[in-house]
Amino acid sequence: MTTQAQLHCFCLLTLYLTTGYGQEGKFSGPLKPMTFSIFEGQEPSQLIFQFKANPPAVTFKLTGETDGIFQIQPDGLLYHNKTLDRETRAVHRLQVSALDAQGNTVEGPVPVTIEVKDINDNRPVFLQQHYEGSVRQNSRPGRPFMYVNATDLDDPATLNGQLIYQILMQLPKVNDVMYFQINNQTGGISLTPQGSQELDPLKNPSYKLVVSVEDMGGLNEHSFSDSAPVVITVKENIWKAPEPVEIEENLTQPYPIKITQVQWNDPGALYSLVGKENTPRLPFSIDQEGDIYVTEPLDREEKDEYVFYAVARDEQGKLLSKPLEIQVKVKDINDNPPTCPSPVTVLEVQENEQIGSSIGTLIAHDMDEENTVNSVLEYRIVDQTPKVPRDGLFLVHTYHGTLQLVVQSLHKRDTPQYNLTVEVSNEDFKTLCFVQINVIDINDQIPIFEKSDYGNLTFPEDTAVGSVILTIQATDADEPHTGSSKILYRITQGDSDGRLEIETDPQTNTGYVKLKKPLDFETVAIHNIVVQAENPEPLVPGVQYNASSSATFRLTVTDVNEAPQFFQQVFEATVSEAVAKGTKVGNVTARDPEGLDVSYSLRGDKRGWLRIDPVTGEIFSAAPLDREAESLYRVQVVATEVGGSSLSSTAQFHLTLTDVNDNAPRLVKEYTGLFFCYPLKAPGSLIFEATDDDQPTFRGQHFTFSLGSESLQKDWEVSKINGTHAHLSTKHTGFEERVYNIPIRISEGGRQPMEGTVSLSVTFCKCVENRCFQPAAHMPGIPPVGMAVGILLATLLVIGIILAVVFFRMKRDKGQHNAESAQASEVKPLRN
Repeated sequence: MTTQAQLHCFCLLTLYLTTGYGQEGKFSGPLKPMTFSIFEGQEPSQLIFQFKANPPAVTFKLTGETDGIFQIQPDGLLYHNKTLDRETRAVHRLQVSALDAQGNTVEGPVPVTIEVKDINDNRPVFLQQHYEGSVRQNSRPGRPFMYVNATDLDDPATLNGQLIYQILMQLPKVNDVMYFQINNQTGGISLTPQGSQELDPLKNPSYKLVVSVEDMGGLNEHSFSDSAPVVITVKENIWKAPEPVEIEENLTQPYPIKITQVQWNDPGALYSLVGKENTPRLPFSIDQEGDIYVTEPLDREEKDEYVFYAVARDEQGKLLSKPLEIQVKVKDINDNPPTCPSPVTVLEVQENEQIGSSIGTLIAHDMDEENTVNSVLEYRIVDQTPKVPRDGLFLVHTYHGTLQLVVQSLHKRDTPQYNLTVEVSNEDFKTLCFVQINVIDINDQIPIFEKSDYGNLTFPEDTAVGSVILTIQATDADEPHTGSSKILYRITQGDSDGRLEIETDPQTNTGYVKLKKPLDFETVAIHNIVVQAENPEPLVPGVQYNASSSATFRLTVTDVNEAPQFFQQVFEATVSEAVAKGTKVGNVTARDPEGLDVSYSLRGDKRGWLRIDPVTGEIFSAAPLDREAESLYRVQVVATEVGGSSLSSTAQFHLTLTDVNDNAPRLVKEYTGLFFCYPLKAPGSLIFEATDDDQPTFRGQHFTFSLGSESLQKDWEVSKINGTHAHLSTKHTGFEERVYNIPIRISEGGRQPMEGTVSLSVTFCKCVENRCFQPAAHMPGIPPVGMAVGILLATLLVIGIILAVVFFRMKRDKGQHNAESAQASEVKPLRN
């Protein structure tokens, strides 16, 4: 081969040298260990490297895993004469030796490693041409239930051997929803969330998928792929709640006892039980096969049914599906005796009760389950005390427990009470219950008044309500303190207005006639009252109330002079405060019960605003009204009868005044102490607020402000802030140090607007710490300094004269009196 051809081959070759000397771009060198990386599939006769020998070496020898592919020329040129295949051999380990002319090794052998680099020259292939699998409906989404696998002979450490799985087709595809998904790395096929919820073997028992596998990670358009069909059978979900379980109570066999079973669709689930209610402890357990056990005897009378849940979780504790409800009903056995409703059951029977009448029912109880043979009770009378007038007076229904009178009627005077012993039994137990039967009197006697006429009663019409005006008495021969002998009194005639009532003493049946409402001579002067005495218990057939149960009395009401009566206690009226004097503003009305004329007058008219017509009760304005002074004016109206005793009564008259605009605006307060510091360095302003005493409208108060004199406009200005506030501002700084009185004109809007002028006093004064400071000499009422000194000297002079006089008197009288007289002498001049 010529040197030019060798250079051409070197240009086509890509070398990767991994040891010291050989580097990219250097294709010759001394004999030393080297590693070369060469892509598979390249054309044969590709040059790899040229080793150079040092004398006496004249040629080279190649040994090792040449596979007839690698050769070396005598001049040290290493090349391959066939195409490399990584899948046949990925690494070739060669040895190169340098020989002298006699063929003796003078250098080496040195190792030379040829690494065959992979190219994508193999397509992935599924391990099976056809796949079949099955899945349970409602299986957990995302958990693989089968796998598809493919292989690729290319280097798995390179992109050439990286395989990606995907589902190309799903048949049928209901509502264009994918029920299956595949892990693109592992080939694991699982359900989508929709598939977990919607798969139903009754609708579609099987599905066909077409899955593909692609190398190059699916990222290269020149990648290879393969596909395979997958048939998936949908099986019925076995994670279902079992049928309700019945367990007989108080079982005697060894515990735990298996009662039912649950099973998850796939093996490896972790099972547990959870109570439906806040049960402190369940008498049940579950093993990891899904078998559910009862762990202790159950008592139906304590709890007749248990409801709890079986839970399936994966290894990470995540729920595999919704828990299953487990129902356990405790089956009854006959383990409870009958119980009596009470130590003694008390019944009553009337003495004239007919044969066959029901007296009452003895209701015993059995804790065993109702409507079963265990709780069916039978009743039987085993004893009667006393046996008077004979034994067997009563019968009890075998199954109902109803007691009947079966021989003859009873008489209370003969035997007032009977005691029965009743045997109550079920299949295995017997209990004795006791019944007391009281013979009660019947209402065969009517109440009889002690007298039929209570005569005439006279009471004034002002007798107090609640007063007892009459005591009546009737008697009843039936048994005392029963409904047959208790007496109720009822007025049947003469009291249509319901002014009377009758209360009965429950112990004596005495009736007390009382006033329920006031008597009224003018309405009814004479009442002819009829009273009926009755029992709350109905009379027996054939017995009726008659005249003996009725009584009468005559009530005469005498007249009492009563004060006039107003038709209402509060009279109200509303007028404008601007009504003219003499305008009618309201009226009141009263009547005298005796029909006398009524005269009206006012009381409490402290402002003298009103007058009343003494005859008609009409009320008129007597002076101008002022809502701002009093918006609700209250007076008393007095109605006095004319003639008679001149009795009177009072009522209230409330007059509400509505507003008119009759008040000029004014300042909301007296503004004192307004000042500017002198000399004024810059124009300033003050804020003031206005109001008026009229009632504000729903829009509030709105005033306009202006200076009260045009001559002030060169020095001052007034600007409105809002409806009630304004600024008073100076226009310049050239003001004197004195007090300025600024007139402000305030006007209001609306109907009949009014205007007022107010004055603001503003002082210009020297300031200390932003406060107005005026020297004492300039303050009103403070005397000048000279005058103050004169006053002080005069005062001191007077005090000195008084002290001298006192001293002189004390010295003159010294020694003439004792100590007490001396003290008195000292005091007297002071008193004088």
